[in-house]
Amino acid sequence: MVPAKRDARIAGWLYFLFAAPGPFCLLYVPNKIMVRGDAAATAANLLAHEMLLRTSVVIWLLGMALWIVMALALYRLFNGVSKALSSLLVIFVAISVGIGFLNELNNLAAILVLRGSEFAGPLTQPQREAVAMLFLRLHGQGLAVNEMFWGLWLLPFGLLIARSHFIPRLLGFWLLLDGFAWMGLSTVALLAPSYNDLAFKAAQPAVFAELAVMLWLITIGVRGPASEQGATPAAAHG
Repeated sequence: MVPAKRDARIAGWLYFLFAAPGPFCLLYVPNKIMVRGDAAATAANLLAHEMLLRTSVVIWLLGMALWIVMALALYRLFNGVSKALSSLLVIFVAISVGIGFLNELNNLAAILVLRGSEFAGPLTQPQREAVAMLFLRLHGQGLAVNEMFWGLWLLPFGLLIARSHFIPRLLGFWLLLDGFAWMGLSTVALLAPSYNDLAFKAAQPAVFAELAVMLWLITIGVRGPASEQGATPAAAHG
């Protein structure tokens, strides 16, 4: 197994480990807790499933840390194609990870408001429920902001694949479309949130690009004859 193929598969498995908890943290847990327009019911769900939310926070933080490691693995794989684009990919990931780490404070704050008697004592129960709901909604807004960077990092990634010659160019172009789709979803969520669900459904064909790239990196890595051509610049740089 040539080094480039090994590096590609390492990046692919890191990609999988980073992405796997996404449905649990972004869909299952919020749907289990949030009741739109009903702060009291949401607070009751949060208290009943507090450990579930705390587990989601920890898993998400670990996933963000893995994303940084994955970005560095991709830098190692693609720096021979373009150091500038590879560096830009890492920068966008680092910014997104920072936003993601800070955004999890909103989920923890919602728990503290409902559980913290030492500082929330003066608040009535309905007030606590309303503030907790606010923090949970702020977490959702933080995700909407971060979607911009979920798209931005895919632009250099897609260009690197398109230029690499050792991964199908079609996957690179698909990733570029995916990047613009996430940026569009972020824009819709912030400017016209009532259309967010419709926009997400329309973006699904593009979003599956990341799954395709992940599976390619894990199962194939890099193409044989072309990989030697693509790996030559990287080898020249040591």
